[in-house]
Amino acid sequence: MDFTLDSGNTAFMLLAASLVLLMTPGLAFFYGGMVRGKSVLNMMMMSFGAMGLVGLIWVLYGYSAAFGTDDIGGFFADPTQFFGLQGATDGESLMAAAGVPFLVGAGFQLTFAVITVALISGAVADRMKFSAWLVFGGIWVTVVYVPMAHMVWGGGNLGGSGITESISTPIDFAGGTVVHINAGTAGLVLALLLGIRKGFGKEPMRPHNLPFVMLGAALLWFGWFGFNAGSEFAADGVAGRAWLNTTVATCVAMLAWLGTEKLRDGHATSLGAASGVVAGLVAITPAAAAVDSYGAIAIGLVAGAVCALAVGLKYRFGYDDSLDVVGVHLVGGLVGTLLIGFFATDSNSAWFPDGAKEGLFYGGGIDQLLTQAIVAACAILFSFTATFVIGYILKKTIGIRVTEEVEVGGIDLAVHAESAYETLGAGSRVVTEVK
Repeated sequence: MDFTLDSGNTAFMLLAASLVLLMTPGLAFFYGGMVRGKSVLNMMMMSFGAMGLVGLIWVLYGYSAAFGTDDIGGFFADPTQFFGLQGATDGESLMAAAGVPFLVGAGFQLTFAVITVALISGAVADRMKFSAWLVFGGIWVTVVYVPMAHMVWGGGNLGGSGITESISTPIDFAGGTVVHINAGTAGLVLALLLGIRKGFGKEPMRPHNLPFVMLGAALLWFGWFGFNAGSEFAADGVAGRAWLNTTVATCVAMLAWLGTEKLRDGHATSLGAASGVVAGLVAITPAAAAVDSYGAIAIGLVAGAVCALAVGLKYRFGYDDSLDVVGVHLVGGLVGTLLIGFFATDSNSAWFPDGAKEGLFYGGGIDQLLTQAIVAACAILFSFTATFVIGYILKKTIGIRVTEEVEVGGIDLAVHAESAYETLGAGSRVVTEVK
């Protein structure tokens, strides 16, 4: 298409991309504070490792396979079309209609791929080989994330002309399906393949640094404005609606989580506040510009309470989702995706795709709810199956779990030859020499 540069929108999207990139170091603090002190560096390295690995893959072929124009079976596009982000014109930009150049759009989507892979790491804390994590991340972003992004956002099988075309167009404004349901499902699969940590359910595995957790939640909340408001691709009223809904839903979710904790346990905790913040952010993501303020409040309320209860499911069913990726991201993503079917509305400056219908509470009937449920189920099935195949092959070949000795002694020292908290000069150099 013809392209006319809009410097205001371009500046806005560069800022949004920078904010989303900040979310991954924020996640490193959030997850790092939640683990025990002996594995905090390894936990943070998983996020930073995802940044390096996925960033490279995205530039080489990831963007082309996700958002190229040469569709292949509705699952992905030609990975060679824009290989190395070469050969494209600004008229082929995802954001061409908003006057944003091709490379800026590709960079914005890079940050989404990075954070999605990093989110999975919370389910495997304390026990996954770092080398296996990097191999897994490279394969997973290629054969799971890229097809999911193409199917939902790139014109594939789960988008507006996909399997629900005869019902309505699915709504996923900023990644409830592509990012959170996808990552949460993958986290569950890896947790099942790895097995439980030594002492899980028998000894306390409390967060070692709650200020880190609070700092991480704050950085995630700040960066999430780029995630949600930036998904409009322009500095306009729809971005403002997404920003406001992101704020109010997160505020309500935090209060709902704290209220649930108080009623259940007798205490409202800082860990609960931080977790409630993330639950609210996750749930409002797919609906950020498709609901009004009342819808955002309702989504935050349900997400905060339901996710607070869902994090306990791992003890009931015996899967060791170390840092509650399933309880927060899978469940929160499902809450937000399904509640669109009740609260979606095209009023109040809200963004609304062609073919979508208003939610049940706004007179649109059950069509949109049915569409959201079908797409969410397909996303879970695809992510679960593909992740299981990847994880199982790696488990039987290179191995994915550290030895019991390493797990008990701490991955930081054994794998990285470092310790987060040194005393009396026992630095990483000394540890390495002793080894």
